[in-house]
Amino acid sequence: MLLTTWMAIDFSSNQFVGEIPNELGQLQSLIVLNLSHNSLTGPIPSSLGDLSELESLDLSSNKFQGSIPTELKNLGFLEVLNLSQNNVKGSIPQDKQFDTFNNDCYRGNLGLCGLPLSKVCDNNEETPAKSNPSGDGELDWKFSILMGYGCGLVLGLSMGYIVLTTEKSWWFIRIFERVEQRFATRIRIVIEFESRFAQYMLILIILLNPYKQILGFTPVCEFDL
Repeated sequence: MLLTTWMAIDFSSNQFVGEIPNELGQLQSLIVLNLSHNSLTGPIPSSLGDLSELESLDLSSNKFQGSIPTELKNLGFLEVLNLSQNNVKGSIPQDKQFDTFNNDCYRGNLGLCGLPLSKVCDNNEETPAKSNPSGDGELDWKFSILMGYGCGLVLGLSMGYIVLTTEKSWWFIRIFERVEQRFATRIRIVIEFESRFAQYMLILIILLNPYKQILGFTPVCEFDL
């Protein structure tokens, strides 16, 4: 059973291990508590905030983890605080007595942030992570556009391959045949026109050949009639 009339406890520089018992918060008359330079672990118990008369709290050079309990702001008479060389992390409580402590009180706790330290706390360290609707929405519509382009490209290439490699390419062959027929028809018309023109010229030369002396010209082609 604890003696609630104790005013000072100094268990520093021992080899104590384990966690601080919550029952320590029942020492209502305690003014000084020094547990530094041990191997104490676990979180700093929030029950220490019940030590309403406490003026000095030294928990330095241990292996405490977790965050600094906000209940310590209830220690209205606290003048000395040393939490250095631990593994405490998170934001440092603000207001009341905590506004009077300097950087040395928290030295060696790389996970701590907030005043009086220069490290600014990220919102995620103080509150649970919140989803960002605007950011997620922007990502969603960009992803949708990329997916649409990708699916369209794959579908287009697949359809083109199927059309060109299967019997379903009849429409393409028919179009090609129509173009080929039209081109062949035009060539045939030109050839027929040139052939008929040559025949007409030949007939004209034959007809004019007897009159070449009278007309005074020499046909381009001489024919032995």
